[in-house]
Amino acid sequence: QVQLVESGGGLVQAGDSLRLSCAASGRTPSRYTMGWFRQAPGKERDKVASIRWGGGSTYYADSVKGRFTISRDNAKNTVYLQMNNLKPEDTAVYYCAVWTRNWGDPDYWGQGTQVTVSS
Repeated sequence: QVQLVESGGGLVQAGDSLRLSCAASGRTPSRYTMGWFRQAPGKERDKVASIRWGGGSTYYADSVKGRFTISRDNAKNTVYLQMNNLKPEDTAVYYCAVWTRNWGDPDYWGQGTQVTVSS
């Protein structure tokens, strides 16, 4: 019921910035919690950041706090992840996610976008 299209990934050098975008369509995505996960090779998929529909409640993993900023534009049904001061350990496939409820695992996933940060 929800389709997610990600963009903005790429190959950058340490210290660079990227802005990921995820456009959602389908069933009232603007009312859903949206967020980003990432998965590096050989590691589990971890939540990076999330934001509730009102935009006032956000979550950040400790590893990205102070460097990444999540935001959303409900009129465009789009969530963003501004990533500053990227580090090699940020290298991963980044997945957009949508929760139709405010608990549990995400219900919908994007296909993922590769972010590679060289040292």
